[in-house]
Amino acid sequence: MKTIDKVAWIHLDDGRILGARSRGKDVYYLPGGKPEPGESALDTLVREIDEELAVTIDPATARHLGTFEAQAHGRAGDVTVRMTCYTADHHGTLTPSGEIAEIAWLTYADRTRVSPVNQLIFTHLHQTGALH
Repeated sequence: MKTIDKVAWIHLDDGRILGARSRGKDVYYLPGGKPEPGESALDTLVREIDEELAVTIDPATARHLGTFEAQAHGRAGDVTVRMTCYTADHHGTLTPSGEIAEIAWLTYADRTRVSPVNQLIFTHLHQTGALH
């Protein structure tokens, strides 16, 4: 069994969540990515969000929302993704950059348009009333 560790930014606004679709991908993901060697989760979050969305995360406001694990989208059955999720304030205007083809504000009804681990996160947020 192989596990891919990722860090994700949970950015909610008016009951919707920010999703990003990478170039060549068919589903939306929560913005974020894999840590580089020796990098902390918060360092990963700050770097990845700057690379993907051209905004600056304020690490002082970061709060761990939860860690979720599920089958990796488009990978063999023995590959899972462990997503450590944070909320945090940001500075700047959200702009898709780097590998990101587009961003979208998603609701619980869009749950089928995201990867399996993100589906778990959508369900959790919906059950807590944060995602409509």
